[in-house]
Amino acid sequence: MNVDPDLSPLREAVAAAGADGYLIDDDATDSDQRYVSGFTAPDPYQTLVTDDGVHLLVSGLEYGRATADSGADTVTRRSAYDYQELVAEHGPHGAKVRMLEAFLEDRGVETVAVPRSFPTGTADGLRDRGVGVTVESEGVVEEIRATKTDWEVDQIRQTQRANEAAMARAEELIATADIAEDGTLVRDGEPLTSEHVAEEIEVTLLRHGCSLDETIVACGADAADPHDRGSGPLEADELIVIDIFPTDKETGYFGDMTRTFARGEPGEEARRRYDVTREAFEAALEAVEPGATGADVHNVACDVIEDAGYETLRSDPHTETGFIHSTGHGVGLDIHEQPSVSPAGGELEPGHVITIEPGIYDPAVGGVRIEDLVVVTADGYENLTDYRIGLEPVAE
Repeated sequence: MNVDPDLSPLREAVAAAGADGYLIDDDATDSDQRYVSGFTAPDPYQTLVTDDGVHLLVSGLEYGRATADSGADTVTRRSAYDYQELVAEHGPHGAKVRMLEAFLEDRGVETVAVPRSFPTGTADGLRDRGVGVTVESEGVVEEIRATKTDWEVDQIRQTQRANEAAMARAEELIATADIAEDGTLVRDGEPLTSEHVAEEIEVTLLRHGCSLDETIVACGADAADPHDRGSGPLEADELIVIDIFPTDKETGYFGDMTRTFARGEPGEEARRRYDVTREAFEAALEAVEPGATGADVHNVACDVIEDAGYETLRSDPHTETGFIHSTGHGVGLDIHEQPSVSPAGGELEPGHVITIEPGIYDPAVGGVRIEDLVVVTADGYENLTDYRIGLEPVAE
């Protein structure tokens, strides 16, 4: 990774906590670990941040890659502390604690601050060995990650390009399907299912160097649940929500986009809900600027939807229909991260990458959601999404 993070806020927080360093013990599925270390590995490794640099402790298996690829100032093998001999004498847990104790001692660290997710067993083991361990409870690394560098924005933009290719493939499948007598969409004599469209999305993403664990292709009443993945045959005259959130396999940065389509005639009420959602989407986009809060942007979307006569969680916290989620969220190494575009959303700053995704839901009608990914700039925002918005699917 080439993010080159500014860790000065973390070092300040560590000093304020009276600690000598900040220790992460996890694998690279922890985005803070990946961000701070500039390294990825499938097994746990340790990252120590001190005033004089970032230091990694890795297995011999990972030493070569870590030395070549990480952003760390130093990389140390476990064997430097006779790890296997310690395992033989004390077992894996006892060996790990003793190894970490020696690793910290070599760097003059007597007390460490650790993230909220730090393993309890490791923390207790270090304390038993006389190392001070205090939890950094504010999530400083997550706050640092919220403001993207130009390099990070470029990575997210590239992932979104792959996302657009996948959405185009999904839209093409729906646009070119035949309509059977029972209203089912059909391709090559077989029903066009959510599962088949999701598979084509995944294949397209793989060809663009991206992957995803799951996606949303939800039709009719399924689409009225914002996180229903969808299943079974797609139907004409029904709203179809497609939400794709891939990650780049090399850099780990996500993209995110949602479009809603209808093949045929979904009805006047469905079209009205689509138009209101689009209006709320466009109004929320225009509210994005430095100094505005996530709450401000969310309230703009709620204003449009409520003025059109639909419920929101702001107007009725118990509603199960209408606009039943927040307007957006941060995107980066996690698909959901800071900042929040919600009732509790704080101030937006240049470099924040956020989604704008209002929606209106009702099982009797279906669901509508429209989502783009934008970065806050010095004078407003830049839309990182370049994909048309329209209810009727088309084949490019």
